[in-house]
Amino acid sequence: MNVWWKGSALGALMSGLVAAPVFATETIKAVVIDGYPARSMWVEEFTNFFIPEVDKRLAETGNYAMDWQESYGGAIVKPKGVLEGIQLGLGDIGIVTTIFHSSKLPSQAISAVTPFVAADARAVAKAVDEIAHEFPSMQAEFAAQNQVYLATGVVLDTYQLFSATPVAGIADIEGKKVAGAGMNLRYLEGISGAAGVRGGLTDFYNMLQTGLVDQAMLWPEAAETFKIAEVAPYMLEVDFGAVNTKTVTVNADYWNSLPDEVKGVLEEVAVLYRDHIAGIAMDKAKASRDAYVAAGGTIVALSAADRAAWAEAMPNIAAEWAAELDQSGQPGTEMLKAYLGKLEADGYTGVRNWAAE
Repeated sequence: MNVWWKGSALGALMSGLVAAPVFATETIKAVVIDGYPARSMWVEEFTNFFIPEVDKRLAETGNYAMDWQESYGGAIVKPKGVLEGIQLGLGDIGIVTTIFHSSKLPSQAISAVTPFVAADARAVAKAVDEIAHEFPSMQAEFAAQNQVYLATGVVLDTYQLFSATPVAGIADIEGKKVAGAGMNLRYLEGISGAAGVRGGLTDFYNMLQTGLVDQAMLWPEAAETFKIAEVAPYMLEVDFGAVNTKTVTVNADYWNSLPDEVKGVLEEVAVLYRDHIAGIAMDKAKASRDAYVAAGGTIVALSAADRAAWAEAMPNIAAEWAAELDQSGQPGTEMLKAYLGKLEADGYTGVRNWAAE
């Protein structure tokens, strides 16, 4: 009896030791912020793609698990406040809309200053991200804001022009007030009487509805999401090109506290997220155009002659951008040439060579 009890007890003990985990999973809290609503494509995909992919990869070792706390739509910060929010530690990880911060993140404007080149989100995202890793000064701009750069995001196939009144060419833009979100307002400088009005994507519907502006520059997927056809039922197919407007960043203090394994997974998944949202942007492009038309919108293509004339009428904002970076000690001219070279290698040559002047 005593021998049986000892054997049973030993067996139970050994069984328990075998069943017990060799290590305990550490849970790490991550507060994710963006000022845009959860229905915005890049936010939705952060929830549906980025987070599950990180969880899946961490689960392979079981060393760490993330406790995700997502806050979007202005609960912690407004769309223009993500950069400062991450800087101050109001969030640990954020999706920064870089076009709002041209003075603090000047090198992020590289695709915005080179319009009429590539209407392909995938090519632009890859090229900008490669530039960020080849030229450390781009990442240094984020470091100055107490954050670590993870990856570039391109969420639009190409900017187009949406109008409250019929528009078919450059003449229909002359004298008009046009909403834009940043550097793209400079595209209007070559058009007589056109005036740019700065605003955010979430503002455009009201700006058009109230008559504050006559037209707005945005992309078809956003036009569908924000029901722009209701207030701007005419789209001029200009094909300004894809522009990097999003960057996934991490608060530097938070980053330094993370285990190397978690850092590595976040870096890997950020690149996958970059390509994922760029692919979605391209996949949604045609469907979004169809949806715009179904909602009552009319699309007219800008003629090749007008498109070339528009590009030539603009000041060379790319050369200006590069010169300003050069003067500040950054390799602006080198970055510009390298970026356009990457796009050309992918088969995209603009109607104007911004680096040749």
